[in-house]
Amino acid sequence: MVENDQPWRWDESTWRGHVEHVRAGRSLRPASWPGGAKVAVALSFDSDHETPALRDGDVLPGKLAQGEYGARVGVPRLLRLLERYSAPASFFVPAVSALLHDGEVQSYVDHGHEVALHGWIHERNTALTGAEERDLAFRAADVLERLAGTRPAGIRTPSWDFSAHTLAITRELGLRYDSSLMADDDCYELLEHGEPTGVVELPVEWIRDDAPYFMMDRFAALRPYTPPRGVLSIWRDEFDAAYADGGLFQLTMHPHIIGHRSRIAILTELLDHITGHDGVWFATHAQVVGHVLGERP
Repeated sequence: MVENDQPWRWDESTWRGHVEHVRAGRSLRPASWPGGAKVAVALSFDSDHETPALRDGDVLPGKLAQGEYGARVGVPRLLRLLERYSAPASFFVPAVSALLHDGEVQSYVDHGHEVALHGWIHERNTALTGAEERDLAFRAADVLERLAGTRPAGIRTPSWDFSAHTLAITRELGLRYDSSLMADDDCYELLEHGEPTGVVELPVEWIRDDAPYFMMDRFAALRPYTPPRGVLSIWRDEFDAAYADGGLFQLTMHPHIIGHRSRIAILTELLDHITGHDGVWFATHAQVVGHVLGERP
């Protein structure tokens, strides 16, 4: 790194330019939720399956089997659970996952869930050129449109890896929303270089994601140190605060992670807790976006 690239040597136009490239704009928190609901609950699942291992060139059976569990066991288990609670959800699907598991995308559609973009092979966007990122995004959108029957409305970047090109590609694709950034609890409009884009951000957060609590790598220090019911306590508190605030409760999960028995148990308890409250609106991410934009269902 050359001396002038040291951040403490940047002039104001440089550091301000980085901050203002992609920024939170106007809040899109609605005055009310459909039917007078007190909270919107947006459940989502990233159907990564084998793609993180494939992306990293880890092609031996061990890691691939861990991902295969998501498609073989996790997805059917989750679809049954969501049907039990009449809870539509959003499934963010890497195109390679969709192609590997014949009929899975259609099963989401058949159960009334949303299918949205999650990259081609769970690539790391910041490691790609803009042209490479664009090509993979457009190819992935074409695959999901063919398998789901409709063009995806939104995107969640793999690993929430948002490059300098991601928002421009999202706009070129004509997507209505992104769900990869973390500047608010509620929806907001994305700005690019200070200009409104019309793209809605439905924000995520690591504390509302199962992966940081439950990931495991036998050759590294990555271990699931938080017990499942410790995670349940955090997520329940997040929901309770959203309910009291009249806001949005969004959750990100992965079939190969949350789909195990002891973890499905806490998701079931969480859904029991949520549905024990009056005025809960379960919605897909696309439905939430449509509502905050004032569209009629």
